Amino acid sequence: MGSFKGFDVKEEEKRLYKEYKEKLAKLKKIEKEEQSVGQVFTKGLLPLYALYILSLGATNGNDIAHKIGEKTHGLWIPSTGGIYPLLKKMEKSGHIIGTWNDEIRKTQKVYSLTEGGIIELENKKILLKGNISEALEVFKIIYKDLYG
Repeated sequence: MGSFKGFDVKEEEKRLYKEYKEKLAKLKKIEKEEQSVGQVFTKGLLPLYALYILSLGATNGNDIAHKIGEKTHGLWIPSTGGIYPLLKKMEKSGHIIGTWNDEIRKTQKVYSLTEGGIIELENKKILLKGNISEALEVFKIIYKDLYG
């Protein structure tokens, strides 16, 4: 390597590597910010709203996502990739029970709330009401400041 007519290859490699690392750090920061906004929904509201949807009647994971999409006029449609792990966790905690619609083929699991799930829904509603209300106010303020 070395120099080529006043051009130091090693220095250029260092400069390009530093530039690459800075751009990568910016991209990771943007990705992290996007994920944190999404986590407000998936980690906070999804468990609560899934319990609410199940309080309306037994259904499967795809229908839960679909019903959330309907109720939010398509503004929030959780992925089934987020719904099914949540349902599995809620089933293990005893808040819901899943039964196969066909015990032999096991094509679709239908979930319903247990007594513990009803209590959990009511507790979460009470516990998160203030947080949801505050978050809504913060979003309104930020929206007004940014967009008038």
